Amino acid sequence: MTFIIPAPEQASIAVDGTNDRFPVRRIFCVGRNYAAHAREMGKDPDREPPFFFTKPADAVVDTPATIPYPPETANLHYEIELVVGIGKQAFQVAPEATDELIAGYAVGLDMTRRDLQQSAKDMGRPWDWGKAFDQSAPCGPLYRVADTGLINTGRIWLSVNGEQRQVGDIADLIWPIPELLSLLSHSMRLMPGDLVMTGTPAGVGPVVTGDVITGGVAGLGDIEVVIGAAEGS
Repeated sequence: MTFIIPAPEQASIAVDGTNDRFPVRRIFCVGRNYAAHAREMGKDPDREPPFFFTKPADAVVDTPATIPYPPETANLHYEIELVVGIGKQAFQVAPEATDELIAGYAVGLDMTRRDLQQSAKDMGRPWDWGKAFDQSAPCGPLYRVADTGLINTGRIWLSVNGEQRQVGDIADLIWPIPELLSLLSHSMRLMPGDLVMTGTPAGVGPVVTGDVITGGVAGLGDIEVVIGAAEGS
């Protein structure tokens, strides 16, 4: 096959303990999946069904990394998340059948241009400009499920410049991972290479140029991201 322009490089993340890479096909994100975070965003976690949004595959960035402060925002936020890597194709699967879909887990950041997201909400428009920008999904290496086992509990945390900002437990997910994967598979066919970001605990907030973000999930190591100067500045 001949392309009329150079084909884009395959987006991927590292695989822990190897030189291998996990190819990224799509990135699915679930909104407000911890009760305390839902409340801090002014929503009722007890009544709202889950909803999803996406980021482009090439939003992933290996960590540790320095990422530029993105354009068109004055309110860049961090959101620490457990990330699930999909290893098998699935369509309309029951929650109890989702364990075998999981290739591994990683720690990721859903970086958010909060002012653009809020403006989109206010006007009833999609969130893409607030969520799906360049380098908006820094991600640590994938830990294979064969090594970690299935993850349903464990501390998740984030600090900025050494000060803890977010802390929670995976057990506190409103919609646990099996339910999330089942719901996604009833909307579209999950495919190998898909990443699912499972939600963030309470404590989201802004960062500025020079800030150092660290975070992790128990058993999956830690990540570090430095917020660099805006491009062109």
